[in-house]
Amino acid sequence: MPEHARGRRRSPHTIGGRPRRAVSPAFLAAVALVLAGAVVLVGGIRAVTGRGDAGGATAASGGPSGAAPRSAVLPSAAPRSSADGRRQGAADAADEDWVDAMAGATGIPARALAAYAGAALVQQERTPDCHLGWNTLAAIGQVESGHGGGDLKPDGDVRPRLVGVALDGAGVAAVPDTDDGRLDGDRTWDRAVGPLQFLPATWDLFGRDGNGDGVADIDSIDDAAVSAAAYLCSSEADLSEESDWAAAVSRYNAGTRYNNEVADAAEAFASVRIP
Repeated sequence: MPEHARGRRRSPHTIGGRPRRAVSPAFLAAVALVLAGAVVLVGGIRAVTGRGDAGGATAASGGPSGAAPRSAVLPSAAPRSSADGRRQGAADAADEDWVDAMAGATGIPARALAAYAGAALVQQERTPDCHLGWNTLAAIGQVESGHGGGDLKPDGDVRPRLVGVALDGAGVAAVPDTDDGRLDGDRTWDRAVGPLQFLPATWDLFGRDGNGDGVADIDSIDDAAVSAAAYLCSSEADLSEESDWAAAVSRYNAGTRYNNEVADAAEAFASVRIP
């Protein structure tokens, strides 16, 4: 049965509201039209781990989608400066007590959660009308790599590196090399790289420094999170709207199954309440 025929999608971003199920085929058709020609950002790791669609996580353009989960309330912002002169990054923006409590309640590694929440806070300052929730970033991180595949280090780097399958058209999209192997080590085909599985060409456009070291590092959860936030909010979308959320996630990685997995995870994270 096709994924979209199961009526699995989704609620709007009403904070604190109960999610509602089911979206009409007309809605799905409308969103598919919105997505036509969209540039896909990432792909690969789910094919390696066996969690992906037959087509992998990439496509040349567009794709079907679902709808939006609820947005999660952002944590309070922590001070951006440090008395000891320690370098400050986006992850430092998230309240430490909130991060510890939410990490324990959701099972998201605290180091990854700080990156997601901090990136959402930073993006909220830059594009307040986008309404990107930390839970959307966390859901993408979970589906793409399991928050770094268990190899996330205290400094936010993922080692060994996560490099996806060659996008050579064999069950995945065909994406010829765009970076001479600089990021993915492949001079013939592109591969998705890092905890949020960016393609090299997209990283060149949206790669950001998220930890304050002056370098945009595709293998850093901090840099990848702020880069994903910038990408998701790059089209002047309002992610509190179903169609905009679905379009943004499907531009990140096209496919109904992917959209559903991200929406399910984002809803689950948003539903968690901590004291």
